[in-house]
Amino acid sequence: MTLNHTDIPLVFSIFAFFAMLLLFSGILQYWRGFSQKQRLKHKIQWDSRDESALPTEIAAVPGDKRVKVAFLSLLGFIGRRVTSETSSDYSASRAKFLNAGIRRLNAPTIFWGIKIFLAVGLALSFLLARITVLKIFDPYATLGICLFLSLGGFYLPEFWLQAKIAGRKKKLFEGLPDALDLMVISVEAGMGLDAAIHRISTELRLTNPVLSDELKLLTLEVRAGKPRSEALRNLALRTDLEDVNSLVTLLIQTDQFGTSVAQTLRVYADSFRTRRFQRAEEIAARLPVKLIFPCVLFIFPSLFIVILAPALIQLFQALAPQ
Repeated sequence: MTLNHTDIPLVFSIFAFFAMLLLFSGILQYWRGFSQKQRLKHKIQWDSRDESALPTEIAAVPGDKRVKVAFLSLLGFIGRRVTSETSSDYSASRAKFLNAGIRRLNAPTIFWGIKIFLAVGLALSFLLARITVLKIFDPYATLGICLFLSLGGFYLPEFWLQAKIAGRKKKLFEGLPDALDLMVISVEAGMGLDAAIHRISTELRLTNPVLSDELKLLTLEVRAGKPRSEALRNLALRTDLEDVNSLVTLLIQTDQFGTSVAQTLRVYADSFRTRRFQRAEEIAARLPVKLIFPCVLFIFPSLFIVILAPALIQLFQALAPQ
């Protein structure tokens, strides 16, 4: 195959295009790797600082996180003006965030800042849109929509937090039977309770990371010198599950009275399995009642249409005037 004089510039152009493409790809990959290293470096330096001093050190934050930290500091400033750390609302919010798996010290203040920001921001955004674009609403409708948006923005974070707590409790409840069986096997094999809990947290790291993190935190608290009873109570406080509260109470009483941990866990595992079976039967017994409304609203009308439509068509044809 021979090339004409007119094809040579085209070939050089193709080679130049691919050469530039490879060059830019190499530069892009190098820049991505360099940026990732810088982010990891700043993250290590950033996480080692005191968390209470984060909002006041915006100038020391990397450029890609400066806007985020500035916005969080603004939300924290708003939240601190609404609630204080000694109020009951702050304590209740702190407990809720522990149940949701969020352990940042300034999470309640940022949460209240988000609520105020959304409540004011949504109403002001609609009011600005009403003044500039949406001029079809009368003043009373505008006031009603602003109030609705303000209330919705104020309570929307609460709904998100409750959904996160419910999802986390569900994951904890799903992983508790496996953790309890592993605990019984480990203790009966001769391991101590602390070593068994640490082993379970390692084994459940892939199947149930939520429960694994809670058990790992329990192990770290015990290793740090905190009494086991206090660490177990903190576990019950963070999970807020009835089954975990019962297990914690049982372990604390076993530790106080000096009874056999293996036998106690075996009895509790059997009773817990019975309660799970009873709970499943209760859920199955409620299903017929819950299926009434979908059947009446969606299934029965379709069946009536399919069954009665041919008969009604024939009836109309028979009664229609010839």
